[in-house]
Amino acid sequence: MEGARWTLNRREFLLAASGSVAEVLFQGTGAFGQEKDKPRPNFLWISTEDISPDLGCYGDTYAVTPHLDALAAQGIRYNRVFSHAGVCAPTRSGIITGMYPTTIGTQHMRCQGVPPHYVKCFPEYLRAAGYYCTNNVKTDYQFASPPAAWDECSAKAHWRNRPKDSPFFAVINFTTTHESQIRDHSPELMRRLDGLAPTERHDPAKAKLPPYYPDTLKVREDWARYYDLITLMDKQVKEVLDQLEADGLAEETIVWFWGDHGRGLPRAKRWVYDSGTRVPLILRIPEKWRKLAMPDNPNALRPGSVNDELVAFVDFAPTMLSLAGVEVPKHMQGQAFLGRHRAKPREYVYGGRDRMDEAYDLIRTVRDKQFRYIRNYMWYVSRGQTITYMDEMPTMQEMRRLHAEGKLQGPQMQYFEPTKPIEELYDTAADPYEVNNLAGDPKHQTVLERMRLAHLEWCRETKDMGLVPEPIFDEMKRPDGKFEKTADPVFVKLAGNKDQGGAVTVACATQGASIVWRLGGDPKEDAGWSLYVRPVPIQAGEVLHAKACRLGFQDSGVASFKAGDSIANKPEPTQAENWDDKTDLPGLRLRLMKIKELDFTGPNATTALLAHLTDAKPSVRYWAVVGLHAWTKYSIDLAMAKPAVTTMLEDPSTVVRIAAAHAMCDWGEEQTALPVLIEALKSPTAKTRMFAMVALDKIGEKARPALPQIQAAAQDADEYVVRVAKTVLSRFHAK
Repeated sequence: MEGARWTLNRREFLLAASGSVAEVLFQGTGAFGQEKDKPRPNFLWISTEDISPDLGCYGDTYAVTPHLDALAAQGIRYNRVFSHAGVCAPTRSGIITGMYPTTIGTQHMRCQGVPPHYVKCFPEYLRAAGYYCTNNVKTDYQFASPPAAWDECSAKAHWRNRPKDSPFFAVINFTTTHESQIRDHSPELMRRLDGLAPTERHDPAKAKLPPYYPDTLKVREDWARYYDLITLMDKQVKEVLDQLEADGLAEETIVWFWGDHGRGLPRAKRWVYDSGTRVPLILRIPEKWRKLAMPDNPNALRPGSVNDELVAFVDFAPTMLSLAGVEVPKHMQGQAFLGRHRAKPREYVYGGRDRMDEAYDLIRTVRDKQFRYIRNYMWYVSRGQTITYMDEMPTMQEMRRLHAEGKLQGPQMQYFEPTKPIEELYDTAADPYEVNNLAGDPKHQTVLERMRLAHLEWCRETKDMGLVPEPIFDEMKRPDGKFEKTADPVFVKLAGNKDQGGAVTVACATQGASIVWRLGGDPKEDAGWSLYVRPVPIQAGEVLHAKACRLGFQDSGVASFKAGDSIANKPEPTQAENWDDKTDLPGLRLRLMKIKELDFTGPNATTALLAHLTDAKPSVRYWAVVGLHAWTKYSIDLAMAKPAVTTMLEDPSTVVRIAAAHAMCDWGEEQTALPVLIEALKSPTAKTRMFAMVALDKIGEKARPALPQIQAAAQDADEYVVRVAKTVLSRFHAK
């Protein structure tokens, strides 16, 4: 991307975002359309992890959160704010880009995404507009945080480090409320908890448990600890706000407080119910900025206000740009809910669940103000799959223990049902815990059909990639597993004296690249890089360092220039095909959605599924095999499916062969099929090995002949392959 007049029309934005080397100079405006010299607010984000709106200001009488309650009294409490996922990394990839993870390929937990070339981290647009942007300290974007995103990203990052008079965007992330802290008994955390006053501690006996939890002491203790941690975090919020006040910046700064997804307890975190996706959001907007934030009705932002509009996490990025006076890029899928680009209120928010650590699932959801619709694409998989990290939670251990003992009842049994409904529908007003599925209720068929249609339209419009099996998708995003490297920047123009210096123009050939620079200093240092938006003036004796980055790519090397050096020719911009540009993708997505519509026909789908076994795309063949495996309930269907699936053991795609081998093992043909799964464990692709290991886990005792290979897999380089292998080994060794 070359230098610098970032104008606002669509064509020029895409040229800049795609790495065009056409020079664009600022003319009367700042970067991305920001008007020069116009007063701008500062922004402070205070984010915390793994909490639902379990705060006093949201009406929770069990909570002890005086400082957040005070913040809500000074600002606006948003009642209907939703994450698009129930876990941090997919959530944060959507927040930082303003796009759904299911669109940009970052939906699987701890994957390594390669977003399309036009996607940027939104703070880059703020930096280009003159904001000093800092993050302290969590990123977790499903791709490495690029140097173009932040002026500083470290445990020391703070607005106090900014240049004088610069507006700032500062993020403070608290991990105090993270799931792991509920079960943490380290001396340091216990010391902090012991520092709470008796009136700030939460009595387990007074906890109001959801009906899907068993009522035991350990469950109550987890629930009380979760609230104790929120109280600790509440004190941390006060410390940050006190710093802002001490610096005389409270009236100049719009403060956001939010949680990154629902509470870190079972059947909440990782799930798409309200317990996993509904979060608190509090904004404090000083009076001087209320007209800016809501020009048509600034009184709606007065202290103590409550907003009941639907807000999605993908709306955060465009709202920040809107408040900063920066044009919102057209590719962003969120919509601004404040500022001059404020959109009409939403009718729906959307979300999903994909792979969670070592457990594969595929769920999509739509929520309006009253109803939640859930589509379970892997309905044949229990909610109660093993996730090693999650299973460390005492509440989860209690649930599993009591299930094994046959002591769960009512809604407590739902989590361990062997399969899930294809569709779920909940009236969240009448049933806030979402335990009464109305999908089969004739009185709610109109609502069901409306929500189902909204879900299908969202999947189509956002180009949802969820039905492409992860090993196949990984190969699309990063062929042979190799990280592409951003091209080194080059110095293509010097406006001034060759030997005395002048304004240096920098360019990069990589499509979608951003450039950062610094004068002097150690080029190996990660911090201290400025975002390149215009030619950089240098003087004789100074050295200009520059490097380039693109999301999902490795950063370039550092290029250096000083007065007297030769100028290079402008590089030709790369036009390599991105994974999302492939011409066959729209047709593939359509066929995948069509094949999953067969879920509604049940065992009658056999004939149609057989026809899909010859599709040219392995993703379609994979789901055809999976469908036959799931729906062959009757001998006549098995008689048709078994010979066809047998032939798929020799399919060109390893992923299809794994699906076929899994089915054949379940159908009593493990002698033929098990060697296919063993061979797949040798794949050079981590997620292919993962698919094979998951299949070995699910076939149970039939996997025992593969014990040596499973033991070897317990030493795999991929953490999740190791987890599944150890789960299988623990089951074998227990017998």
